[in-house]
Amino acid sequence: MIRLVAIDLDGTLLDSHWQVPEVNRRALERAIEHGTHIVLVTGRRFSFTQSVTDQLHDDIALIVNNGALIKSPEGATLQRRLLPREVARAVIDATRTYRPNTALVFDRPEDSQIVFEHIDWNDPGRRGYFERNRQFLKEVCPLEVSLTEDPIQVMYTGPVAEMRQLVGELRGLDFARDFSLAVAEYEARDFTIVDVIERSCSKGNALREWTARLGLRRDEVLAIGDNLNDREMLEFAGLAVVMGNAVPELKTLGWSVTLSNDEGGVAAAIERYVLGDGKP
Repeated sequence: MIRLVAIDLDGTLLDSHWQVPEVNRRALERAIEHGTHIVLVTGRRFSFTQSVTDQLHDDIALIVNNGALIKSPEGATLQRRLLPREVARAVIDATRTYRPNTALVFDRPEDSQIVFEHIDWNDPGRRGYFERNRQFLKEVCPLEVSLTEDPIQVMYTGPVAEMRQLVGELRGLDFARDFSLAVAEYEARDFTIVDVIERSCSKGNALREWTARLGLRRDEVLAIGDNLNDREMLEFAGLAVVMGNAVPELKTLGWSVTLSNDEGGVAAAIERYVLGDGKP
């Protein structure tokens, strides 16, 4: 019996316009009424995730920043794993050629959550992101000066090919064991996010810890995701479902495939595996 459903946001719960389809919202409410725990598990920051949960039921936990933080819907921090600042400093020093793509992300109330060395407001690939997050952004040059506390992560954004090269370089560093990587690729948009996080962090580890806190077993967990950074979460869950729009790699691993994020794929999975009244 499924007693907890872990759901990714982008490309999963949210449609292509970053909205929660009504069919998904209704399915979540029915699952909660059914006695099922819901946790959103995302690479997004808490500020963005909270704007999503405001549209949903009050009783939904949040695993954000690829497992670095677990928060209540009200913002109370239930668990926090930060990247040691000396590791962050070594990472950004070793990847200087990617400095225009680099940001430091901090666990702060609002302003200065995301620090860039320089923000190009005319960048066609990231202009929308900058505009949507304007209130959280700050410029600090050189970037290292902002490391007055441990960050949540070092974040890189850019074209798919360039970020794949970066991932290879990061994995080849002689101190690569000191951190973990979370990657989300969007080939249709030629855009990738690479997060350098604390070495024990992943969506899967955070979900494991949250499941234990609730006194549940992994075979009572359903996880739904669509991207590379969801893999550990899907591997942990007793039942894993990938979206119809998932990256090809996830579809090769033998997990069930639901509808796309624009077709209410989350609702279809919940109806089938939690409520038991959906179509296969």
